[in-house]
Amino acid sequence: MIKKILILAITFFTLTGYSQNLERWSREKAQDWYNQHDWITGANFNPSTAINQLEMWQKDTFDPETIDRELGYAAQIGFNTMRVYLHSLAYKADKEGFKARMEEYLNIADSHNIKTMFVIFDDVWDANPKIGKQPEPRPGTHNSGWIQDPGYPESVEMADSEELESYVKDILNTFGDDERVLLWDLYNEPGNNDKANESMALLKNVFQWAREANPSQPLSVGLWKWDLKDLNTFQALNSDVITYHSYDDPQAHNRIIELLKTHGRPMICTEYMARTRNNRFSNTLPLLKENNIGAINWGLVNGKSNTIYAWDTPIDSGEEPVEWFHDIFRKDGTPYRQDEVDLIKKLNSDTP
Repeated sequence: MIKKILILAITFFTLTGYSQNLERWSREKAQDWYNQHDWITGANFNPSTAINQLEMWQKDTFDPETIDRELGYAAQIGFNTMRVYLHSLAYKADKEGFKARMEEYLNIADSHNIKTMFVIFDDVWDANPKIGKQPEPRPGTHNSGWIQDPGYPESVEMADSEELESYVKDILNTFGDDERVLLWDLYNEPGNNDKANESMALLKNVFQWAREANPSQPLSVGLWKWDLKDLNTFQALNSDVITYHSYDDPQAHNRIIELLKTHGRPMICTEYMARTRNNRFSNTLPLLKENNIGAINWGLVNGKSNTIYAWDTPIDSGEEPVEWFHDIFRKDGTPYRQDEVDLIKKLNSDTP
């Protein structure tokens, strides 16, 4: 009888996919992890010579010299974390080369004492990514060449695909115990570009695949649009650490913080800082530090992504806007605003 019960139990666990690895971190484990790190500050990083994720990671355009120089700018102002987007097409085209370039990037970042938060999938901007030579930037247009991963309708049609599962698991199995990797951000802004709940299947699967890979780093998917109730609920209830985006003014941002505190988990704001929306270093970075929330702004160096221009207000002439939307440095390392980098350095140096 005991033997029969054991066989039935093993069969049940096998069929249902039950595993200790599939469990979300406890609040205590998440807080212990967060307490082991200095205050997390940094930027979303794409080198100035890359218009998008593919241009960053493809063999012919991977640019370690620029990456090293620009991460040096970040280190000089005390940043310790970069959020960096991967792309499954770069992996598909050259699996071992792609992982080797990830290793090279991590070596460069580590030389500047910078950890990395990798982003796996993405629902933002162009729905038709293509391997090979990437387009030139459209003058004065914000992120004119940024691409979704895996694209649309692929994000729906391939949600259950072995190809994407193999990609996710290979990357996490390769770097899942790497101390240079801070966190896995599994899916950027699921539901964007009017996909809404069409993104749910891939969102659920990427969490499942990542749990099965069982990395030592935490998993998260950032909250970003508050009326996507089904997606938000799943993201919040499955993330080890609560991550979110806010380009709001301080008053609205503070309301978001108070709501998210109810989860009782460490928090990292993985996108903020849009000057013309009154979301600035001067009024947002101190708010995040006061609440012990990690702070990852959008943009480091002005480059081919054109993120000094606002989302919906292109400048066709390509002339510099009166006020930059994102980014901190010019290509030569000169700060856009010296008072901002002075504040960033001060807040980072005040960290115990």
